[in-house]
Amino acid sequence: MNTLIKSIYILFLTFFLYNSVNAQAIIDFETGPVFTGYNDVRIPGDQGTFLSLKDDLKPGTNLFYRLRAGYTIKSRHTISLLYAPLVTKSEGIVANDILFEGVIFPAYSEIAGTYKFNSYRLTYRYEIVNKPKFVFGLGFTAKIRDAKIALSSLGLVSEKTNVGFVPIINFRLLWYINDKFGLLLEGDALAAPQGRAEDVLIAANFKLSENLDIRAGYRILEGGADNDEVYNFALFHYASVGISYNFKNITK
Repeated sequence: MNTLIKSIYILFLTFFLYNSVNAQAIIDFETGPVFTGYNDVRIPGDQGTFLSLKDDLKPGTNLFYRLRAGYTIKSRHTISLLYAPLVTKSEGIVANDILFEGVIFPAYSEIAGTYKFNSYRLTYRYEIVNKPKFVFGLGFTAKIRDAKIALSSLGLVSEKTNVGFVPIINFRLLWYINDKFGLLLEGDALAAPQGRAEDVLIAANFKLSENLDIRAGYRILEGGADNDEVYNFALFHYASVGISYNFKNITK
């Protein structure tokens, strides 16, 4: 699967680098606190014990970060790579036995939970509308998820890991109210019988200069799957601040 993603990336990059006349590189950094809305787990999905990593175990508040690098051709074609790690930890005491991935955690024992959902994404988007004060684009994201759910107690450890490929629809809308201030709505989202995934940001965007933008807003990450192997649905709230730098006037 990694070979497929690498091949797609090379094809896109080769096409754009050798066929572009006016291009610009973009780097983007985003950070802030992330809060658990819900995080429900049952592993195996058909036999495990239902456990909430939000209510049965108590999660802490974590800082997150995301890094994106992109390349835009002729103001309409954008290809980007995103690294979006997420790790949360929960702990507590549950009044009943917990069967998790073949291990039974006895009632009233101290349990620590770890939830990891790291995301690596390759995105292509085409700006359907591209005006000075209004931009709207649609595209496709090839997402690699590196996920792990683990429980540990005194002398007991069990975990479920998963690395998989998910195709998602990408969208972006930017509306400038005036020359400096705008509203941004962007994300990746898709629903299917196997599960769903939504990662959406709404933010106020401010243009500091021709090359530098800052923003502040709210991001929601939600989704999950329900099958014999895994039941997990989770929701996370992000208080997000970000900065983007455009290397304009790069010509080929």
